Amino acid sequence: MKNITVLPVLVIIVCAITANNSLYCQEKESAYSFSLDHCFGFVHGQVLELVYPENTAGRLLSELRWDMKPVFYFGMTTGLGRRDLMGGPGFFSDLAFKYGIPGDSGIMEDRDWMSVENGNLTHFSSHTNKTREFLWMDASAGASFPVKTFFYVKPFIIGSWMRFSFTGRNGSGKYARKKDPFSETYYSIDDNPLLNSYEGMEVIRYTQDWLLIAAGIKAGTKALLPFSFDLSFKISPFTYCAAVDNHLTTNYTFMDYTGWGLYLEPESGLSLTAGRFEFSMNFLYRYIGQTRGLTYMKYGGSSYSIAGGEAGAGLSLLDARFLIRMKF
Repeated sequence: MKNITVLPVLVIIVCAITANNSLYCQEKESAYSFSLDHCFGFVHGQVLELVYPENTAGRLLSELRWDMKPVFYFGMTTGLGRRDLMGGPGFFSDLAFKYGIPGDSGIMEDRDWMSVENGNLTHFSSHTNKTREFLWMDASAGASFPVKTFFYVKPFIIGSWMRFSFTGRNGSGKYARKKDPFSETYYSIDDNPLLNSYEGMEVIRYTQDWLLIAAGIKAGTKALLPFSFDLSFKISPFTYCAAVDNHLTTNYTFMDYTGWGLYLEPESGLSLTAGRFEFSMNFLYRYIGQTRGLTYMKYGGSSYSIAGGEAGAGLSLLDARFLIRMKF
């Protein structure tokens, strides 16, 4: 009987202590939480390699388009921010990394306009493109502010690094004949051109390293919980690209250092919250306009020297991803 009488008393005491500790913990709980995301997605678009004219008549001397149609990737994001964005102003930071899965990703096309008398196409080749490397890291930090009880805004700064590496292989080429072997004048590319086949060959390799820093702003709402929706936009002229182009059939290598291409990136996201977990779909479009800068050239094992004309680079990518976030 004593045990039966004491047991309810002990249960009441334990429950009281537990409830008191729970209230204390809730009062002391930090207004900030740490989050960890796992994501899977793909990009679809193109990377550009450019050479601007020096003495020729075309708008460009050379343009190479490298497809990423598509490249699948997986990644992780870590973040720190307010648990309740509508509870008051605060700060946040995020670090995201994506790793692309190597594989064929469309075609690579190489065009030249080498004539000094007109802007007609003189050289064209097309090859199967393989994306060999795809690395993408973004780091951002900013502040969050609630607007009334329904919306929030987040001004922020973002820094980004990307590396893309490609190989063009197989395919064929079509090259206009010169009118004069001692001058850069050409017949039409459709007038009995020289035709080359590159089947079974690696023709060209290209690597880009991008760095950029930009300002952005995000606006969102949690008025329809457990669903939330946000939009963001980033813009900057502070872009830089270092690129290496290896022409394997001619043994020429070019190194380009270019910058100041306009960066634009709209993004949208839709999320579903379930306790500590959040499931999201995000879509963004990353565009960097045509950069300009110095290019260096070497043949075989010789030293690099400044090449004629300016080099450039650019990209245009649609990024779609699904992510699962856990908050701690």
